[in-house]
Amino acid sequence: MTAHDYDSQLLESVSVRRRRLRDALLFGAQRQRRTLDERVGKVFAGVVIAAVLCAGCVGWSFLQHRVVGQSPYASTPSAPVTPSSAPTAR
Repeated sequence: MTAHDYDSQLLESVSVRRRRLRDALLFGAQRQRRTLDERVGKVFAGVVIAAVLCAGCVGWSFLQHRVVGQSPYASTPSAPVTPSSAPTAR
């Protein structure tokens, strides 16, 4: 066994011990729970996926309105108001 192998094994052992101590401090007796880092990563990935899906839906809607020829920001067309059909105030 060379000195380099021993050093890397020692560093890995220290890393594992620190992670276990951190998990014991954060989760107490429930050591089997996922670590905080894994959870934060999964939440962040979920937010990113949701944002991409929302952007895709908005883009698709914009393209559909563009193909039809309507402005995506205009309200739905209504019947024009003529002076004869306008309500009068009494």
